[in-house]
Amino acid sequence: MDLDVFVAAHRAEWDRLDALLGRRRRLTGVETDELVVLYQRTATHLSLIQSSAPDPQLTGRLSRLVARARSAVAGTRRADWRDVTRFLTHSFPAAVYRSRHWWVPTALVSTLVAALLGWWIGTHPEVQATIAAPGELRELTRPGGQYETYYSSHPAASFAAQVWTNNAWAAALCLILGVFLGLPVLWVLFQNMLNLGVGIGLMSEAGRLDTFLGLVLPHGLLELTAVFVAAGTGLRLGWTLVDPGPRTRRAALAEEGRAALGMAVGLTVVLFVSGAVEGFVTPSDLPTWSRITIGAVAESAFLAYVYVLGGRAARTGGTGDVDAAERSASLPTAA
Repeated sequence: MDLDVFVAAHRAEWDRLDALLGRRRRLTGVETDELVVLYQRTATHLSLIQSSAPDPQLTGRLSRLVARARSAVAGTRRADWRDVTRFLTHSFPAAVYRSRHWWVPTALVSTLVAALLGWWIGTHPEVQATIAAPGELRELTRPGGQYETYYSSHPAASFAAQVWTNNAWAAALCLILGVFLGLPVLWVLFQNMLNLGVGIGLMSEAGRLDTFLGLVLPHGLLELTAVFVAAGTGLRLGWTLVDPGPRTRRAALAEEGRAALGMAVGLTVVLFVSGAVEGFVTPSDLPTWSRITIGAVAESAFLAYVYVLGGRAARTGGTGDVDAAERSASLPTAA
């Protein structure tokens, strides 16, 4: 492409588009139609220049011009409560439902790993000796020890906020690090299962496994499910780089990445609920069966939410991705 000839041939169209965008008065119908046509042409010109004869100054000018024109053509709008409602009842549950083939196996395998680690630690005194000194282990596992007082060591509200922040950060890490082929996600997940396995093993060896499970299950059912969803989605995002399917790798990563970001927001809400249970229910004086029942109800409600609302949304085409009108413009490319 001869860039000088190309610029000379189309400069008048770009200047005209710039002039229309700069009008302070309302455009007439004819001018609006002209603006749309010029916007489409200029977007094509920009794509041709980028692929055939990239010039930084010209590309910058046309990029700004196309962005202004797109804003004028597509318009802008502010998010309102309808967007929040649609996200919570359609986009988020659809995204979780679609990724169930990743997070359900992740949950099953992770739970098995935690159980095996707990068995290994609980049946091998030499392993326990590497964790802490005998006196420290007794302080952890005795009635009224650190495993029990941990959940009531701070005021309920501040403890719930701290737990929520920590868990939301762990979930976000799983989603973000998935882009690195999912390998860091496996490490984050293993660290969580190792901590759980240590608690299971030490309390089991002390003959107090029922006490430990009575403290963990009320909030842990929903909390770990959220972590498993985040980890499974992160692994799926990493696999998208390996096998994007019929989509281009860039398009697949963009689509799954946008859905993952939305899931990060939704999981923050889920972890807020589990944090509230951990802060207010787990350390309460309620009977153990009552606390576990509350946790089971919260877990069942979330699974029903995913499989009923999410399944329905997925069957109607919901993916968790943002609406097409809200995505960045995709410029045509030269053949």
